[in-house]
Amino acid sequence: MKPSLSLFLLFLLILTGCSAQNGEKRVDAHSPAGKLQIGLVFDVGGRGDKSFNDSAYNGLEIAKAKHGINFLYIEPQGEGADREAALRQMAVDPDIGLIVGVGMLFSESITAIAAEFPDKKFLCIDYIRQPKVVMPKNLEGIVFEEKKGSFLAGALAALVTKTKTVGFIGGMESSVIKKFESGFIEGVRSVNPAVRVISGYIGMTGSAFADPAKGRELALGQYARGADIIYQAAGASGLGVIEAARESKALVICTDRDQEPEAPGYVLSSMTKAVDKALLKTVETVLDGSFRGGGVSVFGLEDRYTDYVYNGKNASLIGMKNHQQLEDIRKKIVTGKIVVDETAVVQ
Repeated sequence: MKPSLSLFLLFLLILTGCSAQNGEKRVDAHSPAGKLQIGLVFDVGGRGDKSFNDSAYNGLEIAKAKHGINFLYIEPQGEGADREAALRQMAVDPDIGLIVGVGMLFSESITAIAAEFPDKKFLCIDYIRQPKVVMPKNLEGIVFEEKKGSFLAGALAALVTKTKTVGFIGGMESSVIKKFESGFIEGVRSVNPAVRVISGYIGMTGSAFADPAKGRELALGQYARGADIIYQAAGASGLGVIEAARESKALVICTDRDQEPEAPGYVLSSMTKAVDKALLKTVETVLDGSFRGGGVSVFGLEDRYTDYVYNGKNASLIGMKNHQQLEDIRKKIVTGKIVVDETAVVQ
């Protein structure tokens, strides 16, 4: 029998030092004398995905060190069908002032729960607006310019490829991940229309972000078909793509966080989404009273919240000339000289 969320949450409270057993009194998050307490619900794949979820966790760790906030978290089971129950469990806790849902799959449920609990503040990362539903004033969405970042990843792949064949592997086939694929294809074509792109998806449900074995299988197939670089946007499943790159002695472009440590010498770059910094910035708006819900905040290329990795560890793989060309492309996107439509999908 699986433990209830209530028991699981109690266990987490003990681990995070929020119980009275270690002498720390739990206080109302809205009390001027109390610390802000944050409840975070992970996306499928959970903590340890070395990608999207871990970046969100890192953001709270930074907020704790910098501002003294407290936080606890829950990892949804399986495909995350219990995410709504987890959000509700956080919302009914009188000590939690900010509830965070990590990932686009929370969009519908967090919108509904935020409407039920108007005195709480909610944040959804990669939020998708719900058709014909008014966004609650206590809910803020965070999005990144993943299509523009993916455009840069595609341009980089086209500049570096030797076989003139590159690949894309997405996790769950969805509107958000389609933006990664579309941006990547546009970027490839902008540099060299002759480069072939092979695309594949791991699945149609949330579990597609937590299947490294399938990611490895798809990647090995693409490398066998001539791809020498694969761009992966697959959450924890991307770890399998990275492993396939190592096995095939080929290259991979990763997403969300710099994943070079997972396979030094095989990670060409990573298209990064600074989830940790964006989450920290939002936490600071709650602390200083400037939190503004009812809308979606965009963290993009201009301030490098959406970016690509170029440093001493991958500079030799990319090459100075390619880096300079990529920076020129980035600046043209920021200034509008290159238009990347975040809504259009390449066929």
